[in-house]
Amino acid sequence: MTDQKIRVAQDMIDAWNALDWERVISLFAPDGVLHSVMQEPLAGREAIRERLAVLAEGLERLDIRVKAMGVVDDRVFMERLDVFDARGSHGEVPVVGVLRIEDGLVAEWLEYYDRATLLRGMGLSADFAE
Repeated sequence: MTDQKIRVAQDMIDAWNALDWERVISLFAPDGVLHSVMQEPLAGREAIRERLAVLAEGLERLDIRVKAMGVVDDRVFMERLDVFDARGSHGEVPVVGVLRIEDGLVAEWLEYYDRATLLRGMGLSADFAE
């Protein structure tokens, strides 16, 4: 079970790094939740697709560098550094992600990072995607 959860999490990271948004969406459960904890959670694939379309606009490169990953109490915890180029800007954001994986799909993904650092790296203002 642990190996399968790690594989799903790694598949998700690989899809993000490839900028393969349809693959990212397909790895979420139909009613899956993506929750950047400083914003309202997104529930369901369509809501996630809409947010990804906004985030992907202007994204030139993404390299999610996992520093540590493990399963604790059936959740995958991931410490990482997201390195990206967007809209002519370069950014690096430390992130902790917590994924609840059920039946081979991401049921819930919580993201903890400094939003201002992310937006600054993307060349966006602090009021972006409120």
